[in-house]
Amino acid sequence: MRRALFTVLFVVAVALPALAQDATKVDSKHYKVESENSRVRIVRVKYGPHEKSVMHSHPDLVAIFQNDGRVKFTYPNGKSEEIEMKAGQVVFEKATRHLPENMTDRDMEVILVELKTPKPRPAAKKPTTATATNSNKQ
Repeated sequence: MRRALFTVLFVVAVALPALAQDATKVDSKHYKVESENSRVRIVRVKYGPHEKSVMHSHPDLVAIFQNDGRVKFTYPNGKSEEIEMKAGQVVFEKATRHLPENMTDRDMEVILVELKTPKPRPAAKKPTTATATNSNKQ
């Protein structure tokens, strides 16, 4: 029983990182981090004509298209969709996993502003009874 549990935990530990692959790590040819802080990461995306990426993921983001173009997105379930984009267009996208492909004969460039999930702040410590009693005596 222990061995089976260990095997399952090992498979999950190995498989989960593969499911949520960061575009800048698995496709550094097309994705470059321009700036990052605790709240956002700004990524420049550049594809040549008809270039495509590998399957990767993004958190919620804002995409700012730098030129006109057409992109095909293939999703993990095998479905795909093509979208038209216009230079200057700005869109919000929910977190996703996809494989993009530039469907044009021109270069494509997009700026992504990836939103980071805020980390919960630790709860404020409540004074102990002794501390509360001592502060009342002062």
